[in-house]
Amino acid sequence: RDEETIAEIRSLHTDGDYQELAKRFSSRIAFGTAGLRARMAAGVANMNSLVVIQATQGLARYACENIPNARERGVVVGHDHRWRSKRFAELASTAFRREGMKVYLLDGLVHTPMVPFSASSLGCALGLMITASHNPANDNGYKVYWENAVQIIPPHDGGIARMIDKSLEVDEEAWAATCEPWQGTEDMKARYFEMVKQLSRHPANNASTSLQFMYTPMHGVGLPFAQTAFEAFGFPSKAFNIVAQQAQPDPAFPTVSFPNPEEKGALDLAIASASQREDVNIVLANDPDADRFCAAEKLPSGEWRVFTGDQLGALLGSWALRGYKESGAPIEKLAMAASTVSSKMLRAMAKKEGFVFRETLTGFKFLGNEALTLEDEGLSCVFAYEEAIGYMVGKSIRDKDGVTALVSFCEMATALAKEGKTVSQHLDDLYLSYGYFKTSNSYFICRDPAKTDRIFSTLRFGVPDPKAIDASPLALALPRTLAGFEITYLRDLTVGYDSSTPDHKPTLLVDPSSHMISFAVGSTSEGEGEGVEVTGTVRTSGTEPKFYLEGSGNDRQAVESKLANVREALGDEWLRWKENGLESA
Repeated sequence: RDEETIAEIRSLHTDGDYQELAKRFSSRIAFGTAGLRARMAAGVANMNSLVVIQATQGLARYACENIPNARERGVVVGHDHRWRSKRFAELASTAFRREGMKVYLLDGLVHTPMVPFSASSLGCALGLMITASHNPANDNGYKVYWENAVQIIPPHDGGIARMIDKSLEVDEEAWAATCEPWQGTEDMKARYFEMVKQLSRHPANNASTSLQFMYTPMHGVGLPFAQTAFEAFGFPSKAFNIVAQQAQPDPAFPTVSFPNPEEKGALDLAIASASQREDVNIVLANDPDADRFCAAEKLPSGEWRVFTGDQLGALLGSWALRGYKESGAPIEKLAMAASTVSSKMLRAMAKKEGFVFRETLTGFKFLGNEALTLEDEGLSCVFAYEEAIGYMVGKSIRDKDGVTALVSFCEMATALAKEGKTVSQHLDDLYLSYGYFKTSNSYFICRDPAKTDRIFSTLRFGVPDPKAIDASPLALALPRTLAGFEITYLRDLTVGYDSSTPDHKPTLLVDPSSHMISFAVGSTSEGEGEGVEVTGTVRTSGTEPKFYLEGSGNDRQAVESKLANVREALGDEWLRWKENGLESA
């Protein structure tokens, strides 16, 4: 029924490209905690209309079996501007409705946070967003929220996947896509912006801001949401300047090679636009579905400083702390969270200030659920973040929201400017208060998954046997030094080991299907490196060995020197990247 994908398959058959045909049909696209995400192409290994219908049939049936009153509570469906996103959303909505579920298909383009906000507001059983976030132009995705308006976690991902495998039959009526957009969409948007408005602590101060901001939605859907939120915070519209070439939704992303504000060069056009104006101080960016946020500030030298995800996490966390203190609420009732691969600066802040800090596995599926757990414990979790420029501000959405992060950053920058300080100066003040923290994150390119397994097996057990992963944690032979520094802490969430707990069992979820080893290093036997802690995690992202390192201490030079030594040794001693034929990113 999809003429485009039929034509693709016929073309491959005519050309005799049976290898590509086998690649597309030998295995199905895997459904996991991130839902579905892949390139848009024919075949069950990719994103296409058939896969979307089948996935939705399985998801709906699983929800109806596992969520009370799922049919009556219904599902919110939203989509971004990518090619086929609207079509996928319409097909999914039709499939939900045919399974007896009430459907709220949001009208028009929305940013991803609108789906969990709407699902929570309406008390829905599910939320579904069609987006591939900051992936390349030819990709698309299928992001699922559970009845708590948080992304799904185990065991639901496995349960949904199994139900999809039982729901592959698609009849003629499934292709009709007859579900009409929900007429309450504009009212829901108004409720979202009212929520945003309530997050502002100093609207009068914002109204007289001395700053000028330059914003890019990176060819995505963010502009109307960011602009309206900016004004909801009391800022004058004249302070919000837009990168014209990237303002409108464009699924081709013509001015960027990769539409992710984190990527090197992604902010070049925004910074160039800002540099043409003497009065523009700050660049703001959302990724295409506006659930992530990035910022840069002009320095007195005229150069621009692009803040890292961890630096923004410390800045927004400190701003949340300041607001909480201003409220007069007891500090011991405040809570914040961050992913395990993020900076430990928020943890240091919590230790000094007396609030509760929790660490989770990577991803807002875990951070959002941890925020709900903290609330159940009687705590007020007002901020959480992950280093990949994802920030949860406030308590209304238990997911990352690039728009609320953006306006909170603008309010903080304005307040600092009133005090005669730049954001960069404030970050330096935070370092003086809580210690200097510097991150060094990167990855090695490996195109052979089996080789990656052998590398990690050698690191764990001293033998390149991937089957050794089934061995007892007692068989672990992890290194005791790195760059000559003593290993003071080890945690392996693949086999289930943590050196810091009494029984050596991790408190975080163990996942044998992916590699993840965390560590901390102390000093050498001669005392070199004393006073500087370096923590790190090496894990697989796809098939790539990715590492996250952070040095911390009071002496910047000592921190940066030790961090550089550990980074080099991680590749040479642990991953043996040259010996194993890996490519440095």
